[in-house]
Amino acid sequence: MTPQDSLVALMITVSAADSSIRTAELLAIEQVVNQLPVFAGFDTDRIKVISQTVFDLLEVEDGLDAIFGLLREALPPRLNETAYALACDVAASDGKLMQSELRLLEEIRHELNIDRLHAAAIERGARARFMSA
Repeated sequence: MTPQDSLVALMITVSAADSSIRTAELLAIEQVVNQLPVFAGFDTDRIKVISQTVFDLLEVEDGLDAIFGLLREALPPRLNETAYALACDVAASDGKLMQSELRLLEEIRHELNIDRLHAAAIERGARARFMSA
Protein backbone atom coordinates (compact mmCIF):
# COMPACT_ATOMS: atom_id res chain seq x y z
CA MET A 1 0.00 0.00 0.00
CA THR A 2 1.33 3.42 -0.95
CA PRO A 3 0.91 6.59 1.10
CA GLN A 4 -1.71 7.71 -1.44
CA ASP A 5 -3.54 4.38 -1.11
CA SER A 6 -3.61 4.77 2.67
CA LEU A 7 -5.06 8.29 2.40
CA VAL A 8 -7.82 6.99 0.13
CA ALA A 9 -8.45 4.06 2.48
CA LEU A 10 -8.79 6.43 5.42
CA MET A 11 -11.26 8.66 3.57
CA ILE A 12 -13.35 5.64 2.57
CA THR A 13 -13.26 4.36 6.15
CA VAL A 14 -14.60 7.68 7.42
CA SER A 15 -17.28 7.69 4.73
CA ALA A 16 -18.40 4.20 5.79
CA ALA A 17 -18.35 5.03 9.53
CA ASP A 18 -22.05 5.78 9.73
CA SER A 19 -22.96 2.69 7.64
CA SER A 20 -24.06 4.92 4.78
CA ILE A 21 -21.75 6.24 2.11
CA ARG A 22 -23.32 9.44 0.87
CA THR A 23 -22.89 10.98 -2.56
CA ALA A 24 -21.44 14.15 -1.04
CA GLU A 25 -18.74 12.07 0.66
CA LEU A 26 -17.85 10.26 -2.56
CA LEU A 27 -17.69 13.55 -4.43
CA ALA A 28 -15.42 15.00 -1.72
CA ILE A 29 -13.08 12.01 -2.05
CA GLU A 30 -13.06 12.30 -5.84
CA GLN A 31 -12.39 16.04 -5.71
CA VAL A 32 -9.53 15.62 -3.23
CA VAL A 33 -7.89 12.87 -5.31
CA ASN A 34 -8.22 14.92 -8.49
CA GLN A 35 -6.95 18.21 -7.05
CA LEU A 36 -4.46 17.83 -4.22
CA PRO A 37 -0.73 17.64 -4.97
CA VAL A 38 -0.31 14.67 -2.61
CA PHE A 39 -2.24 12.60 -5.20
CA ALA A 40 -0.12 13.62 -8.19
CA GLY A 41 0.42 10.55 -10.34
CA PHE A 42 -2.16 8.50 -8.42
CA ASP A 43 -4.05 5.98 -10.57
CA THR A 44 -7.72 6.67 -9.81
CA ASP A 45 -8.60 3.15 -10.94
CA ARG A 46 -7.06 2.01 -7.63
CA ILE A 47 -9.93 3.59 -5.67
CA LYS A 48 -12.22 0.64 -6.41
CA VAL A 49 -9.65 -1.91 -5.19
CA ILE A 50 -8.87 0.15 -2.09
CA SER A 51 -12.59 0.57 -1.36
CA GLN A 52 -13.18 -3.15 -1.55
CA THR A 53 -10.24 -3.80 0.76
CA VAL A 54 -11.66 -1.33 3.30
CA PHE A 55 -15.15 -2.84 3.08
CA ASP A 56 -13.75 -6.35 3.50
CA LEU A 57 -11.72 -5.31 6.54
CA LEU A 58 -14.64 -3.47 8.14
CA GLU A 59 -16.70 -6.66 7.99
CA VAL A 60 -14.29 -8.64 10.18
CA GLU A 61 -13.56 -8.36 13.86
CA ASP A 62 -10.67 -5.96 14.50
CA GLY A 63 -10.92 -4.75 10.91
CA LEU A 64 -10.53 -1.13 11.95
CA ASP A 65 -7.35 -2.05 13.80
CA ALA A 66 -6.11 -3.69 10.60
CA ILE A 67 -6.86 -0.51 8.64
CA PHE A 68 -4.94 1.52 11.21
CA GLY A 69 -2.06 -0.96 10.91
CA LEU A 70 -1.96 -0.45 7.15
CA LEU A 71 -1.99 3.30 7.71
CA ARG A 72 0.92 3.16 10.15
CA GLU A 73 2.94 1.07 7.69
CA ALA A 74 2.28 3.12 4.57
CA LEU A 75 1.85 6.69 5.79
CA PRO A 76 4.97 8.75 6.51
CA PRO A 77 4.54 10.79 9.71
CA ARG A 78 4.83 14.05 7.73
CA LEU A 79 1.44 13.20 6.17
CA ASN A 80 -0.39 12.49 9.45
CA GLU A 81 -1.99 15.93 9.64
CA THR A 82 -2.87 15.74 5.95
CA ALA A 83 -4.56 12.39 6.59
CA TYR A 84 -6.52 13.81 9.51
CA ALA A 85 -7.55 16.86 7.47
CA LEU A 86 -8.82 14.63 4.65
CA ALA A 87 -10.72 12.48 7.16
CA CYS A 88 -12.34 15.60 8.64
CA ASP A 89 -13.26 16.91 5.18
CA VAL A 90 -15.00 13.66 4.25
CA ALA A 91 -16.85 13.55 7.57
CA ALA A 92 -18.01 17.17 7.16
CA SER A 93 -18.80 16.98 3.44
CA ASP A 94 -22.42 15.88 3.82
CA GLY A 95 -23.20 18.63 6.31
CA LYS A 96 -23.81 16.33 9.28
CA LEU A 97 -21.49 14.65 11.69
CA MET A 98 -22.88 11.44 13.13
CA GLN A 99 -21.73 10.14 16.50
CA SER A 100 -20.01 7.20 14.79
CA GLU A 101 -18.00 9.60 12.62
CA LEU A 102 -17.00 11.69 15.62
CA ARG A 103 -15.80 8.58 17.46
CA LEU A 104 -13.84 7.45 14.42
CA LEU A 105 -12.22 10.88 14.06
CA GLU A 106 -11.19 10.67 17.70
CA GLU A 107 -9.60 7.26 17.08
CA ILE A 108 -7.84 8.55 13.98
CA ARG A 109 -6.53 11.54 15.92
CA HIS A 110 -5.13 9.16 18.52
CA GLU A 111 -3.70 6.68 15.97
CA LEU A 112 -1.97 9.43 14.00
CA ASN A 113 -0.77 11.18 17.16
CA ILE A 114 -2.30 14.52 16.17
CA ASP A 115 -1.85 17.24 18.78
CA ARG A 116 -5.24 18.28 20.22
CA LEU A 117 -4.75 21.95 19.34
CA HIS A 118 -3.76 21.11 15.77
CA ALA A 119 -6.72 18.74 15.52
CA ALA A 120 -9.10 21.48 16.66
CA ALA A 121 -7.78 23.83 13.96
CA ILE A 122 -8.10 21.13 11.29
CA GLU A 123 -11.65 20.31 12.45
CA ARG A 124 -12.68 23.98 12.41
CA GLY A 125 -11.30 24.38 8.89
CA ALA A 126 -13.31 21.38 7.67
CA ARG A 127 -16.46 22.75 9.30
CA ALA A 128 -15.91 26.13 7.64
CA ARG A 129 -15.29 24.62 4.18
CA PHE A 130 -18.50 22.58 4.23
CA MET A 131 -20.81 25.10 5.94
CA SER A 132 -24.04 25.58 4.05
CA ALA A 133 -25.59 29.00 3.48
